[in-house]
Amino acid sequence: MTSCPVPGQTRSRILLQTRFQTPWLRRRPARLRSLALAMAMALLVLALPPATAAAQEPLNEPPYERQLLRLSEILGALHFLRPLCARADEPGWRDRMETLLAAEAADEARKRRFIERFNQGYRGFAAVYHSCTPAAREAMTGYISEGSSLIRDVTARYSR
Repeated sequence: MTSCPVPGQTRSRILLQTRFQTPWLRRRPARLRSLALAMAMALLVLALPPATAAAQEPLNEPPYERQLLRLSEILGALHFLRPLCARADEPGWRDRMETLLAAEAADEARKRRFIERFNQGYRGFAAVYHSCTPAAREAMTGYISEGSSLIRDVTARYSR
């Protein structure tokens, strides 16, 4: 065994300690890991196929589909909020949704999307509101206004 200036340590341990006390050597493994991670992420992104709008949306959708889906969500929210705040509407918001489905949902997949959005609007407020609050009344007023605006826009642009 070789003699060591520090009692209780071997010469190789001291060499290791002094080698990694140099700042540029200490940071180098972290830099290499960061570089390797960045390169792996870049390769992963490049290997993925490009997402196109055509792959995400069916080709037979009308140009006003997004507006009608939003309207479905608004109808679902109002179907929950109006009775919560003791506002009886005739016909009800669910009935209005059924009218929308009868007019627009020609195929089963499209009908399912409308129903999912209606339920999403309903459940979103059902999870938060258990009694009528000023915020619920304000949301109700805003949704009625937004829904009216959507109906006017779609009718004005796309009516036959």
